Amino acid sequence: MAQFMPLPPPSDPAGPYRIAVVCLGNICRSPIAQVVLTKALGEAELDGRVEVYSAGTGDWHIGQPMDLRAASTLAAAGYDGSHHRAQRFTRSWHDDHDLILAMDHSNFRDLQSMAPPSEQIEGGRLRMFREFDPEADETDLEVPDPYYDGDDGDDGFDLVLAIVERTAANLADRIVQELADPKPPATA
Repeated sequence: MAQFMPLPPPSDPAGPYRIAVVCLGNICRSPIAQVVLTKALGEAELDGRVEVYSAGTGDWHIGQPMDLRAASTLAAAGYDGSHHRAQRFTRSWHDDHDLILAMDHSNFRDLQSMAPPSEQIEGGRLRMFREFDPEADETDLEVPDPYYDGDDGDDGFDLVLAIVERTAANLADRIVQELADPKPPATA
């Protein structure tokens, strides 16, 4: 299991906790994570208190919908990714998000190169997505990129969905434990 560092505190305690999930093109892994994590947070009764966004470090898919294989994999599992449009991560996202989750080491390095100096330390707002995967360890923190699995093979997308689902469930639990305001007691 990956090492658990505490979640970074919200930058605005009165506002929603904002999470960004980031991959290369923002058409496969990060939009899958955005959809699944949003649902997991809703199930944890964190609607409105936590917001999830996704972006890519590259710019070649800006404005495009999710990869059809990713959308099909999500739909088969009961999720709706039809509203997604790819966008690019920019430097300002570092200021606008409380937790930034990279899908692989290459994207982590790209995100780190855009981060202000205060965010270039370990355990800050920039983390690997699979740090929250209960089945990951420090040697295996990447979400594999399924994009080049071929047009007829969706096994890579199924694997990504499985990784994302268990990671999202664990992350939602961590947010409840570490950051969520306690629910007010019921009044009679």
